[in-house]
Amino acid sequence: MKKSTKKNEKYVYLRITVDGIPKEVSTKHKWSPERWNQKTERAVGIKEDAKTLNFYIETLQVKIQQFKNDLILNGETITSQKIMDFIKGKSPSTAKLLEEFQKHNDEMLALVPKEYAKGTHERFVTARSHVEDFIRFKYNLADIEFRELNYEFVKDYEF
Repeated sequence: MKKSTKKNEKYVYLRITVDGIPKEVSTKHKWSPERWNQKTERAVGIKEDAKTLNFYIETLQVKIQQFKNDLILNGETITSQKIMDFIKGKSPSTAKLLEEFQKHNDEMLALVPKEYAKGTHERFVTARSHVEDFIRFKYNLADIEFRELNYEFVKDYEF
């Protein structure tokens, strides 16, 4: 719990620690320290406001556990940053490699012959074509998201 400017209430914070890396975010709920049990990490009391806050905390815990289970099922690494992004509603980038490559090539073409030679642009077009062929061969996909790129992709592409 952190200090608030109103009364003696403090903000309730959520802390996620994975592999020793902590991340914190405010739940945007304020609560009085006198009505908080640090051991159970729950609001104390039988009033509706305490029940509501405790239900909210339990709901967060369940959502986080479900998200962690999804990461495990998909073979992804669990990190405190991924969990925080999930809690904050930030979705992972869905930028695609070939789409971005094409944008780069289009921007480069606009700068020919002022800043780039025509041959330089042609080499980037060829490089994009090779990457596209590799993605079709290796993954049987039309394109791949940046977040799916890894060392294996680079190593196999180089080979």
